[in-house]
Amino acid sequence: MAVPLSFEFFPPKTPEGADKLRAVRQRLYAARPQFCSVTYGAGGSTQEGTFHTVGEILAEGVPAAAHFSCIGATRERVRAQLAELHAIGVRRLVALRGDLPSGYGLGGEFAYASDLVAFIRAEFGQAFHIEVAAYPETHPQARSPQADLQAFATKVRAGADSAITQYFFNSDAYFRFVDEAAALGVDIPIVPGIMPITNAAQLMRFSDACGAEIPRWIRLRLQGFGDDVASIRAFGLDVVTDLCDQLRTAGVPGLHFYTMNQADAVLTILQRLDLLPPSAPALG
Repeated sequence: MAVPLSFEFFPPKTPEGADKLRAVRQRLYAARPQFCSVTYGAGGSTQEGTFHTVGEILAEGVPAAAHFSCIGATRERVRAQLAELHAIGVRRLVALRGDLPSGYGLGGEFAYASDLVAFIRAEFGQAFHIEVAAYPETHPQARSPQADLQAFATKVRAGADSAITQYFFNSDAYFRFVDEAAALGVDIPIVPGIMPITNAAQLMRFSDACGAEIPRWIRLRLQGFGDDVASIRAFGLDVVTDLCDQLRTAGVPGLHFYTMNQADAVLTILQRLDLLPPSAPALG
């Protein structure tokens, strides 16, 4: 059963990283993604890199979504940046509140992502497809799961078209979130975010920071492998392929892969799921 795919990248910091990412993108394009997104650093710290990478993806003939955060920003600045993105051909945004850079005080004219969504709609109408973030296991800064769910519904009512979730490894958390959102009247597609497991230490660090839960059995298995990279990779491929299969069987509206600017694990998972077209090059 086919399912729409999308891939997330982060802006490379060096010329070598940019060359590597171009090669990674070309390999992943074999999966015919619906779009590719590019992240945006705290306080817009990677804005130039984000816009440049988005422009490259568009030039390669693939729809590109720019992450766009609003914390600490003024309406004038946001208006100008969105006009710039629209001028280069961006038609999809991932609208986020964003994180403040270290040592940066509060400020700006947007307190929440819902403020940004409402502003985009008021200023640009339907010029952009607006994605927002969703947290099946609750945003780490939310007062409660109920408050987080209400905040999500507020973003949707402000004009979001669809949502991409934080990654998770427990499909029940996703299904429960979708059901609870629907009970609040949310009827937009909620696409699960998928994180391949290739580096145990990195995964645990990310998960602790963003509030994604690593189930105890997965954490213990990863710890048990120690520095055995091959075993971590093989186990991770099994776990994430099974998760994607559960989600696809349940009829999710898409799968959004957090690639970490790598292609191998994503392509292997897609190959196992028979989601690569016959023309795609075989993996080594």
